[in-house]
Amino acid sequence: MVTILWLKAFHVFFMVAWFAGIFYLPRIFVNHAESAEPLVHQHLKGMERRLLYFVTPFALLTVLLGIAIIYQYGYPWFVAEKWLHVKISLVLLLLIYHGYCFKLVKIFAADKNTRSGKFYRFFNEVPVIILLIVILLVYLKPF
Repeated sequence: MVTILWLKAFHVFFMVAWFAGIFYLPRIFVNHAESAEPLVHQHLKGMERRLLYFVTPFALLTVLLGIAIIYQYGYPWFVAEKWLHVKISLVLLLLIYHGYCFKLVKIFAADKNTRSGKFYRFFNEVPVIILLIVILLVYLKPF
C-alpha cells in the first residue's frame, strides 16, 4: 500500500507540473497571434518551444506513473473500475492535444499561423475542461 501512495503522490505532482505548462502555452499562442511586432514574435517563439519541451517529460512521467498505479492495483481492479476507462480516454485526448501543440509551435516558428487570438483562447479551455472531468471522475467514481 505504501508503494501505491508514493506512486500517487508523484503522479499528482507531475500532472500538476504538466498542466501548469499546458495551461500557459496557449496563452503564449494568444499573445503571439495578436502581436504584429517581429521582435515580440521572436521572443514568443523561443518561449513556446522551451515551455513545450520543458513540460513534455512531465506528461510522460504522469502517464508512466499512472500505468504503474494500475499495475499495483492489478488487472481485476482495472477491469472493474469503469470510471478509470473514461479517465484514460480523456488522458489520451490530452496527449493528442499536447501533440498538436508541437504542430502549433512549428507553425508559429515558420510564421505560418492563420488563426486568431480568439481561437487560441478557446483552445486554452480544452485542458481545463478535461482536468475538471478527470478530477470529478477520480474523486466521485460515478460508475
